[in-house]
Amino acid sequence: MSHEIKNGAFVVADAHYSHNRPQFLEFLKSIALKELNPSQLILMGDIFDALFGEIPYTHKKNQEAIKLLNEISLIVEVVYLEGNHDFNLKNIFPHVKIFPISSQPVACRFENKTVLLAHGDIESDLGYKIYSSLIRNPLVLSVLRVVDSLSGHSILKRLDLYLDKKDDCKEFMGLQKFMSDRLDEKYKCDYFVEGHFHQNKTVKLKNFRYFNLGAFACNQRYFIVKSTQDIEFLEEKIFSKGI
Repeated sequence: MSHEIKNGAFVVADAHYSHNRPQFLEFLKSIALKELNPSQLILMGDIFDALFGEIPYTHKKNQEAIKLLNEISLIVEVVYLEGNHDFNLKNIFPHVKIFPISSQPVACRFENKTVLLAHGDIESDLGYKIYSSLIRNPLVLSVLRVVDSLSGHSILKRLDLYLDKKDDCKEFMGLQKFMSDRLDEKYKCDYFVEGHFHQNKTVKLKNFRYFNLGAFACNQRYFIVKSTQDIEFLEEKIFSKGI
């Protein structure tokens, strides 16, 4: 089944929202107040630095952003591709179209173009696939919830400290060859769009044009879907409060 991408849709990747990165909350407020007016909101994963369906503590930490996103989803179509920092989200966002990693890449149409959307942690090596399955497993998360709760949330607090120190904006050397080896013989489309790697680069591969989106966490980049003589599919914007 192909999903429609609307002209004027906002596309956001890798906001890594947390108390140390509050800008995404302001972005959501601007949409809720109609200061920004997307025709559709497409979230490409890792929107939250840590949000797991089975771990209520992560819901509580993100409750203001969750509430706003749920309010927005009642008036604007919201599409959410789960990432490796935010998953098992169906019960958290009941009116949002949720796509887990097992459903990615998501096949979409924009005008007469075929577009594939993915967070970016697909087509990984065996070790990562095993890790990815484990961290999303409801039983594993249920055990983590109990252990973390009994330890005063020490596990998740330690995770927060680790994530706060990560450099989300470093350059990926050899991006074009890596993406060609990883994707080119497996997919055919017009545009393939991912986040995850935070590179804000577009490269022409054999079977499609590949967009690796810049991370909102780095400098509040987001993208507007357009098709004009000067813009091919995505127009980059920088969010600033009040603009």
